[in-house]
Amino acid sequence: MQRFTLACLAWTLWLPMVRGAESVTAADVSAGLHKATDFFRKQVSIEGGYLWTYSADLSQREGEGRASPTTAWVQPPGTPAVGEAFLVAYTATADPYYLQAASETALALVRGQLRSGGWDYRIEFADPARARYAYRVEAPRDSQRNESTLDDNTTQAALRFLMHVDRALKFQETRIHEAATYALESLEKAQYPNGAWPQRYTKYPDPAKFPARKVSYPATWPREFPQKTYSAFYTFNDGALCDVISTLVEAAEIYQEPRWQALAEKGGEFILAAQMPDPQPAWAQQYDADMHPAWARKFEPPAVTGGESQGILRTLLFLYRKTGNRRYLEPLPRALAYLRQSQVAPNRCARFYELQTNKPLYFTKDYVLTYSNNDVPTHYAFVVEARLDAIQAEYERLLQLPPEQRDPPVSRSAPRLTSGLASQARDVLRRMDDRGAWVVDGTLRTAEPPSAVTQIIDCQTFIKNVEILSRFLLAARATEEVKPR
Repeated sequence: MQRFTLACLAWTLWLPMVRGAESVTAADVSAGLHKATDFFRKQVSIEGGYLWTYSADLSQREGEGRASPTTAWVQPPGTPAVGEAFLVAYTATADPYYLQAASETALALVRGQLRSGGWDYRIEFADPARARYAYRVEAPRDSQRNESTLDDNTTQAALRFLMHVDRALKFQETRIHEAATYALESLEKAQYPNGAWPQRYTKYPDPAKFPARKVSYPATWPREFPQKTYSAFYTFNDGALCDVISTLVEAAEIYQEPRWQALAEKGGEFILAAQMPDPQPAWAQQYDADMHPAWARKFEPPAVTGGESQGILRTLLFLYRKTGNRRYLEPLPRALAYLRQSQVAPNRCARFYELQTNKPLYFTKDYVLTYSNNDVPTHYAFVVEARLDAIQAEYERLLQLPPEQRDPPVSRSAPRLTSGLASQARDVLRRMDDRGAWVVDGTLRTAEPPSAVTQIIDCQTFIKNVEILSRFLLAARATEEVKPR
């Protein structure tokens, strides 16, 4: 740290040589980054946890939904995402203060881990709300919520962050290491025999009740929402299964444990098995135990999806890069051709295509299934961007590469200290208030009264600005190290 401090002082003298950076120095940026982190830790945090958005005066707050002063949110951009920003700052500065901040946030997630092994969207830190949850660190109580969710990258993001902190701490913090291991083992137990995962789980599935079956179109399906629970379905929606696969592959790399890689590859086998037959060789958002596309929510019918199918194709490319197994590439030509011919406009796919007829499906604002998009609800995207050219290009690139070059090591080179980066850092510091907060225009959906909040502090802004300041400091360190002595 003394060496870095001296480097910052030397850099302060040299920095004006960068055009457009006359008013920012590494010392300024280092102080600003510390001030912003200190504000978040001391004023915004609840026991190391974070929500999504706060009123500028911190009197009101929310995650995806309403939250109390003793609530944290797991679902990104909540607690794990903020913790990852602290790790970015630690990487850039080597200052143990930021590793301490990340560890504090990791321990908040440890306190929010459920006995089922994963996380709910939220963590409650005070009774009576806390008593309603089956937190692993506490003794069981009656009638507690114990539902781990893989929806919206919730459990996956929490687990990845714990693994990252575990590695940064050299696997020496027992509470964090044990929580990460417990979560990984719960994903193993929650995996179905065919390699899929449910959207949520409280108990682990009985393999006898979920035999592997061949995917097929149902003979008929209800056109009205059947009011049935869907949490146990084999789920691709919102990236659930794909996020689990990438998390497990990373776990195998961090812990050097082939067991987690094997689970990921088993998930890949489910992807291969779940590709629909002609005439729609893509994927559904969710499947029932008979391997038929099935209803989820009242605006998510049994259908082939133009949205999640693209994420699945990217996951197949990822699995090929990590394994070299060319079976993961086999579904791509048929799926890409189908999605191209199914576009409803240039570079746009329907979210839902009717089974076998391939007609785009929509809903009215009253949630009546229809072929028309003239009266759709606004809370959900029924038409999605088609990024098929990028997927096709990556597929063709991998086909041309020798197998040993399919997954080159990620470059860890420092960013260049450009005038543009210096200008970004200067602007970030200029927008910081005296507390160390970045206040932006915005509202809270749950504000009381609704018009009471017009300016907010949000975690996404904090994360983005911490990353900018950290990139500047990392570039400054690299430049100082290569200067002539």
